[in-house]
Amino acid sequence: MIERLHVQGVRHHSPACARLVAARIEELRPAAVLIEGPADFNDRLDELALEHELPVAIYSYASTDLAVRRTWAPMCDYSPEWVALTEGRRSGAEVRFIDLPAWHRAFDGVENRYSDAERRYTDATDRLCRALAVDNVDALWDHLVEVAETEGLTERLDQYFDLVRGEADADGHDNAREAYMAQWIRATLAETEGPVLVVCGGFHAPALRRLAEAGDTALPDLPAPPEGTETGGYLVPYSFKRLDAFAGYQSGMPSPEYYQRLWEAGPEEAAATLVQRITRRLRERGLHVSTSDLIGARSLTEGLARLRGHGRPGRTDLLDGLASALISDDLEQPLPWTRRGSLTAGTHPVVVEMTAALTGERVGRLHPDTPRPPLVDDAEAEMARLGLDGEGALRLDLAKPKDLERSRALHCMRLLRLPGVRRVAGPTAGADVTAEEQWTLKPSADRLPVLIESGALGATLGDAAQTVLEQRADAEGALDALAAMLFDAALCGRAHLTDRLGASVEAAVDDSGDLGEVGPALATVLALWRHDHLFGTAGSALYAAVVTACANRILWLAEGLHAGPGPADTGRLLAMRALRDAVRHAPGLTPPASSVAGAAQRIATDGLAPPDLRGAALGLAWALGAPANAAEAATGVADPVRLGDWLAGLFAVAREEVLAEEQGVVSAVDELVADLNEDEFLTALPALRQAFATFPPRERGLIAERLVDARGGGNARDLTRKLAVDPVAMAAAMALEARVDTALAREGLVFGGES
Repeated sequence: MIERLHVQGVRHHSPACARLVAARIEELRPAAVLIEGPADFNDRLDELALEHELPVAIYSYASTDLAVRRTWAPMCDYSPEWVALTEGRRSGAEVRFIDLPAWHRAFDGVENRYSDAERRYTDATDRLCRALAVDNVDALWDHLVEVAETEGLTERLDQYFDLVRGEADADGHDNAREAYMAQWIRATLAETEGPVLVVCGGFHAPALRRLAEAGDTALPDLPAPPEGTETGGYLVPYSFKRLDAFAGYQSGMPSPEYYQRLWEAGPEEAAATLVQRITRRLRERGLHVSTSDLIGARSLTEGLARLRGHGRPGRTDLLDGLASALISDDLEQPLPWTRRGSLTAGTHPVVVEMTAALTGERVGRLHPDTPRPPLVDDAEAEMARLGLDGEGALRLDLAKPKDLERSRALHCMRLLRLPGVRRVAGPTAGADVTAEEQWTLKPSADRLPVLIESGALGATLGDAAQTVLEQRADAEGALDALAAMLFDAALCGRAHLTDRLGASVEAAVDDSGDLGEVGPALATVLALWRHDHLFGTAGSALYAAVVTACANRILWLAEGLHAGPGPADTGRLLAMRALRDAVRHAPGLTPPASSVAGAAQRIATDGLAPPDLRGAALGLAWALGAPANAAEAATGVADPVRLGDWLAGLFAVAREEVLAEEQGVVSAVDELVADLNEDEFLTALPALRQAFATFPPRERGLIAERLVDARGGGNARDLTRKLAVDPVAMAAAMALEARVDTALAREGLVFGGES
């Protein structure tokens, strides 16, 4: 029985391997063709038989409450797996996929099913590269396979794969997949009488030959997905840009447009056609290419091919010849085709255009009868209904119900990262009160794949966006990210409380130990909860839960914060101000005002608390109606190191209360400052200036008038007017100061950032 088995190891997306598979099917006329691919798709192989324009991919997903895991199995015209499917079906063979489903734990961390195992057998391929004087495994493969003579190709492939498999370590994931595929092979051999051809990645071929010799001959069952996991899959259009190794794709060959031309017309025609493509791209971008340059490039390409023992020019021969002829500058980094990986910043523009030309712009297209998830139909219907399926600039007035509906749909598309949908301007983070949004719309061939791949998130645009929001809340954790997510929920019209969002909010708030992080989240969400009738979030239960959690957390953190003197912390002060607003305007969602004021008074008299927090706490108690003698409290922080920071906290939270007093705090501070000597005053001055900067100019003028009145009258403008300074003199002074700083630094007289 085993003599009827023919295992053909291949490299994924190899034209030479694809031709070999077609030839073997023609020669063997097999009863069955078994292909490395997802066995759970076997019942839907007719979908692959529809007249698609390649490349396409089998997209598989496994969805849980917390995440969606995605895997692709891409195929193009020259993929051996695609040729096995089409030629096997044409020959009348039974065609089956025999690999584990993509959601199986054997594919943990695998994004592309057809990823090569090269990283695991680097030692063997590196030795071959050194022996054959080639740069990397792609050049090695071209040398041995793609541009080599076809005679003896089967034997060369077997030797190559035996070598790399013999030196690589197969892990448990490989073993699970190979055991499953081997059982398919044994069962197929048992139920058929003719030849059986297996097409699989070359890394697996030696193991499958060995495992097929003995074992269970029953057809394997599909393994059950993990409990609580929803699995599924669809065909999706793919593109050469996604397929290209230079774009970071995990597997297969780089430069898919080159290999497409190689598949269609052979090495000579592929090289000639792509030189034309490269020349056209360079000239369109204003990069000069002369006829003599092209003649030189052709001579260099042919010479390199002969020098490297190639009867026909290969991909690296073409690229190296063009680079030598067209680039006269010194290159800052190695040419990208001498290694694996995506292009990096600083790549020479000629090299960028060369690699882009060899990548190509081909995008797959599915046959209209191809099944697709409900989300696609919903999104397309919504775009048509709301007039969002066109192209150009779009201006929306969010006060109009129709435009608000359009905005919500666009924000859902934005969260799904739908290509061609870009927001130019509009409200941000709840603080921007504008009711106008501007968008640009542009049709994109990548839109359908994104919608299909987002189908696992929900059946409608709104449901899919809701899932994205919940996943972000689970993943990001930090409160600043959570606040941004909650604003996105408002923009999408999905600002309602769900169990997952509620749990995420509670966890994020409880995990935060930074007042400066909790404050902005509270301020943003409180504004949305109070009066955001524009987005319909006023009174939202979701935002009410956030207000409650943040207010309690701020109070708890503030009471436990002990630190020495230091510059006023803006985040801390904003948090205390947000707490003040929450107690004032959302009394049912926060602790009672009297309770908060009592806690604030304890913080204000806590000698271990930082001075800015003590001032803010006094301001909070004062703003909430608790009796507060700010003038008396100021004497407790009268030293020059603390006074300005204490005032910054007080002014940040109780600015209105300070201004409402005729004298009070300002007079007390005036007296304290008058008692400072010159050195103490200079020490206190920066923090004092920062504190009084809280007041806008008109209010600073009012304070100045009160000070002048308290000192016996005069012109208050003398205290607030700007001094007229000659700009030339100012520039000279700044230049002198810079020279002094340079001299001090040169002599090592700068310590801790100050001279």
